[in-house]
Amino acid sequence: MKPIPAEVLLVDDNPGDLELTSEFLSRNHYPHRIHTAGDADEAIAFIRGTGKYARVDRPDLIVLDLNLPRKPGHTVLSAVKQDANLQGVPVVIFSTSQAPADISRSYQLGANSYVCKPGNLADFAMAVITMGNFWLCCASLDGSSKAKRHEDVPVIPYKENA
Repeated sequence: MKPIPAEVLLVDDNPGDLELTSEFLSRNHYPHRIHTAGDADEAIAFIRGTGKYARVDRPDLIVLDLNLPRKPGHTVLSAVKQDANLQGVPVVIFSTSQAPADISRSYQLGANSYVCKPGNLADFAMAVITMGNFWLCCASLDGSSKAKRHEDVPVIPYKENA
C-alpha cells in the first residue's frame, strides 16, 4: 500500500528559511506536500481552513517559527493546542530563539518539540532532515494512515554533501 502524502505546514516570515526548510524536507523520501505561511494570521487561517484556505487539507505536521511579524508563533501554537480538532497535530518549534523562557513557554503550550535553528547551513540541513526523518518516517501522526512507517520508505541519513 502506498502511503498517503503528509501535509506539512511551514510557518516562517523568512523566505530564505522557508526555502531551505522546504528543500531539506524534500530530501526525505516519505511522500509529503509542503505549504507555507508567513505570519500567525495566515497560519491560523490555514489550519482552520478558513478564507482562501477553505479547501485545504488539515496539516499533519506544523513546523513553526516563533519570531513572526505582528503576532508571535506562540499564538499559532495556542490556537492548535486549544482546538479539539487540531490538538493532535504535532507542532515543532523551529526558531532562532534559544531563550529558556521561549522554550519553556512552548512546551507549556503543548509544543511537541523545540529545535533551535542552527547558524550554519550544514547544521541547518541536518536539523531539518532529522526532523523530517522522525516526523514523516518514524512517528505515527494523529489518526492518520499516512503516518504509519512503511518498510519501503527508507529513513535518509544526513550526508553533508548530499
